[in-house]
Amino acid sequence: MHRLFVAFRPPSTIRTLLASVQGGVPQARWQDDDQLHLTVRYIGEVERPVAEDVALALGQIHARAPTIALSGVGAFDRQGRVDTLWAGVTPHDALAALHKKVDQALVLVGLEPERRAYLPHITLARLPRSAGSDPAIEHWRARHTTLTSEPFTLDALILYESRLGRDGARYDAVARFAL
Repeated sequence: MHRLFVAFRPPSTIRTLLASVQGGVPQARWQDDDQLHLTVRYIGEVERPVAEDVALALGQIHARAPTIALSGVGAFDRQGRVDTLWAGVTPHDALAALHKKVDQALVLVGLEPERRAYLPHITLARLPRSAGSDPAIEHWRARHTTLTSEPFTLDALILYESRLGRDGARYDAVARFAL
């Protein structure tokens, strides 16, 4: 089985800026440079023939490369417990349109359509259950709420394979599709 997702890789200057805001939250597992990405569509586990169909379908997508900028930080929580810290991006329109194109292409190869709302972001850290409602999380959010960057262009969709290990996930680029 192959655990796949489609994403953009931010340019190195943006990844350096993102690395500069990582820290200050005990127990956070900060994403390293190789893990920083902006997910367009999570696919999940598929057999090899489906993975090959996914790659072919993604190669047929024609879209303008979106230009975005970093815009603030946020957190996702599950059942009242923060589990993810992220950097926001703006504007969302071009990314949402591309997400829809990717989703439609994947449905044509037999995958289920995405049912969750799409919120473009770059994950910066994951938090264990034991982090609870640590005040350091809100302090981090307040300190970095004004995170911004110059606009940057995302010029290629990347099909990644995620491999889970003892030290977290490792992401390997399987295919790259220029926009």
